[in-house]
Amino acid sequence: MLAAASTLLTACASSGPIGTDPGIAVAELSALPAPATDETAIIRPQDSLRIDVLGFPELSRELQVSATGTFAFPLIGMVEAEGREPQAIAQDIAARLRGPYVVDPVVTVDVLEQPGRVFTMGGEVNKPGRYPVFGTMSLLEAVATGGGTTDTAKLGEVVIFRTVGDQRYIGIYDLGAIQRGNYADPTIYPGDIVQVGESPTLRRLQAITSLAPLITSPIILLDRVLR
Repeated sequence: MLAAASTLLTACASSGPIGTDPGIAVAELSALPAPATDETAIIRPQDSLRIDVLGFPELSRELQVSATGTFAFPLIGMVEAEGREPQAIAQDIAARLRGPYVVDPVVTVDVLEQPGRVFTMGGEVNKPGRYPVFGTMSLLEAVATGGGTTDTAKLGEVVIFRTVGDQRYIGIYDLGAIQRGNYADPTIYPGDIVQVGESPTLRRLQAITSLAPLITSPIILLDRVLR
């Protein structure tokens, strides 16, 4: 529960308290929580799809979901897509084709492009900017998408910002430790903000990162005031 996650922790007496910024608490979490809904699994307007009907190449096609969340499909007309998963859309098309048009249709729907599913890559990377999230993307893959780190990047100061519900979380990672396999490579979701190296926000967290080594696990923080 969020209440439990927001409990303040303190380091041992020799290292002093962790989370000295009054707006931040160290969360009792081993990883950033995932969004309540995986947006990459839900179809939205402007998404591009590939629809295949086994044995009927004339029905298979690539198309884009309209601004109203629908698309036209041969023989059956308009199909509602917005807010649905690809499998549900495939089942809908198959049910409507079955009988009058195809005896036993086998339909698959694959997502080709989701322009609204982006994350932000900033800091000490060669190509900062906003990038699409396709399928499952990890932090290492996200950094590679941003052209990799610069020569002056501080690999031990990689921060992921994520909002889940009405709560903002901050994950602090050691990219070098992840590359060496010392702990898992976290998943990046649409809406995430990734910062590598120096920035005003990272300097704000510097006291926390210097007190808590990142070799064996990331640090997950709870930002009590949304900024």
